[in-house]
Amino acid sequence: MEFLPDFGNLLYTVVVFVVALSIIVTVHEYGHYIVGRWSGIKADVFSIGFGPKLFSRVDKHGTRWQVALLPLGGYVKFRGDADPASAQADDAEMAALTAEERRHTMHGAPLWARMATVVAGPVFNFILSIVVIFGLMMWSGTAVEEPIVEQVVALPQGAGDLLPGDRIIGVNGVKTPDYAALNDGVDTLPDTPMLDYRVSRDGAEHQIEGPQLFPPRLAGVAPQSAAYDAGLQAGDVIAAVNGTPIWRFANLQSAVKASDGAALDLQIWRPDQGMFDVTLAPKRTDLPKADGGFETRWLIGASGSFVFTPQTRPTTVSEAATGAVKQTFGIVTQSISALRAMITQEISSCNMRGAIGIAEGSAAAAKAGFTDFIWFIAMLSTAVGFLNLFPIPVLDGGHLMFHIWEGITGNPPPPAAMNVLMMIGIALVASLMLFGLSNDILCP
Repeated sequence: MEFLPDFGNLLYTVVVFVVALSIIVTVHEYGHYIVGRWSGIKADVFSIGFGPKLFSRVDKHGTRWQVALLPLGGYVKFRGDADPASAQADDAEMAALTAEERRHTMHGAPLWARMATVVAGPVFNFILSIVVIFGLMMWSGTAVEEPIVEQVVALPQGAGDLLPGDRIIGVNGVKTPDYAALNDGVDTLPDTPMLDYRVSRDGAEHQIEGPQLFPPRLAGVAPQSAAYDAGLQAGDVIAAVNGTPIWRFANLQSAVKASDGAALDLQIWRPDQGMFDVTLAPKRTDLPKADGGFETRWLIGASGSFVFTPQTRPTTVSEAATGAVKQTFGIVTQSISALRAMITQEISSCNMRGAIGIAEGSAAAAKAGFTDFIWFIAMLSTAVGFLNLFPIPVLDGGHLMFHIWEGITGNPPPPAAMNVLMMIGIALVASLMLFGLSNDILCP
């Protein structure tokens, strides 16, 4: 089910991208604002968007909260700032303030307060990611240890005798007391449409017939992948590849690998549509390896799953909290690894995408459903927080470098040096944006 109605592909993509970006930017800027306020630094303006304001109000702290015309970001302008970037002080305004009043400006506050205020933006992005992933884990639950069927997925050959509530204790003579054994048994199964299952049902064991344990059904489709571009959806079943019927997801993986990028003719079964044909060419993709580094493979960008959805139990708070922190940290470490690999040319620089690619990704996630959309927001929020920590002037990481310099030397960088460094920072950020946009347009 789509999160937002599709009312025109381009407009839809723009609207969804603006929604995602606005959420992330609001959280980022609120981090700056609230930690600044806690540190005694007053904010004059909190703006969502740039340009002429559409509407605004002033709160009891004297901050004007506003929504501006161009919804492509936002900012907090602190007391005494010459501009929203907080890079330079407004000398005229600062000169008119008393010593006590200057204490409540970004440029007159103690170093610790300024550093805390700067780092709060990225930290709040990470917090948003952790909160979203925590909520998703609490909502979705955790699979029970024993493989118990919650629902059987739709397949063209049907579900056989497999029913919700069945506990799978064996498949084709292989014992499956838990998911580890079930996973290990997938590769040993014969290439047939139906298998022999042994299940526990209503207190008794039964020998029944059921579908392939890991059928060629798409559990998910990655945005901007070959499968997504071809219009494939979660729930589609690949019935045949190049005219050859397949019954296992492993058969699809083997066919894609063997294609070496050549186009594949797929016969698709969709529950509400029946059979139809699709031709697509796998894309060369760089994937992170479990032990570090990357491997390059041909992929269509689709994931598979068991023939059933597992029965779940409530996720504990500690499990969700630990999992959310680990996944957020994992996004950061993978980003660092990918950047290093692109610099060393271990992987293609096409892995870096720009605004168009991010917008398309947000639209694809929204079309997949609310859960996918907020998961995308969590990943993008982590990426935004990580990017802002880069030691580039105009970014939060650059401001932190200036403050660290001040902490070491006892003085901020000279204004002339600041101006030069800010111009260099703007050029670097603009270059990265243009590079990402060129990849969006030129890369396959």
